Amino acid sequence: MKRREFLVTGAAATLGGLAGAAKSVSRDAARAKPVGALPSVRLGTLDVSRLILGSNPFWGYSHKSAQLDEEMRRHHTDERIIQILDEAADCGLTAVASPPDERWRKLWTRYSESGGRLKIWISQCHGKSEQMLEEIDRSVTAGAKAIFIQGVRVEEQFGRGNFDILLTWIEHIKEARLPAGAAAHWPEIHPELERRKFPTDFYYQCMYNVSKTSDYSQAEREKAVATIAQLEKPVIAYKILAAGRLAAGEGFEYAFNHIKRKDGVCVGIYAQNAIDQIRQNATYTEMLTTR
Repeated sequence: MKRREFLVTGAAATLGGLAGAAKSVSRDAARAKPVGALPSVRLGTLDVSRLILGSNPFWGYSHKSAQLDEEMRRHHTDERIIQILDEAADCGLTAVASPPDERWRKLWTRYSESGGRLKIWISQCHGKSEQMLEEIDRSVTAGAKAIFIQGVRVEEQFGRGNFDILLTWIEHIKEARLPAGAAAHWPEIHPELERRKFPTDFYYQCMYNVSKTSDYSQAEREKAVATIAQLEKPVIAYKILAAGRLAAGEGFEYAFNHIKRKDGVCVGIYAQNAIDQIRQNATYTEMLTTR
C-alpha cells in the first residue's frame, strides 16, 4: 500500500480514528516509496512541503532530560542524519530546518554535493546578538534557501524593546534575497511584528510557551493557535507533539484543525526506524490537508 492508496482508505475514517488508521500501516507499507509530493506552502518566494523536517533530535535538544539529550546525540551520527534526510525526501518532504552550526554546514555541503534528495535547508539562526549578522552570512554561503531567527533570540530583543535590532536582522536576510522569518514561543510577539509592519515573509510559532514556563498544557496551546489565527503571513507551527509528549495523531489533528491552508508544521524525528515515523507524519499531513 503506497501513501496515496492509504489516503483513499484512510479518508473514510473519522478524524478521531486517524491515529488508529496510521498505526494500521504495516512496516513494509511504511517503507514503500510514496507517490508524488506532499501539499506545499509558500514562504515568500520559496515553495516547501507543508510538513518540514525538524532537527532538534539531531543535536540532542529533547526538551525532556539530559539523559535523552545524550542518547539523541549518540544516535544521530552524520551517516544517520544523511539517511533520515533521504528518507524524508522519499516520503514527500522537501525541506529541513536546522541551525547553521559548523557540523551542519559541513554535513549539508557534503550531502548536497553527493546528490542528496532533500533539496531545501531553512536556516534557524540562533547565535548571540553580536554574532547574528555573521551567522546569517554563513547560512547564505552554505546554501540556505530561507532563514529565520530562533525564538529565544527574538524574545531577548523583544523583551528589551529592541525592535531596531530585530529589524536589522530581518533586513539583512532580505538583502541576501532570501525569505526571512522570525520564531517565537511567546504568543504576543508575531502579532506585534505584523503591527509594526516588519518585512518578514513567514513566522515559526511554538505551540507551547516553553521558553518562559516549560508548560505543555492545553491552555498554552490554545494561546498559540489564537496567535496563529491572527497572522496573515504563513506560519510554521512547531512542537506540535509537545516534544514527544503527545501521540502523533492527536498532535497533527489539533494542529491542522487550527492552522490555515497557507500554514505548515515542523516536526523532528527520533526513532530506530525513522522512516516509519516520517511516513506516518506525511500521511497525516496529506490526509488532513485534503479532507
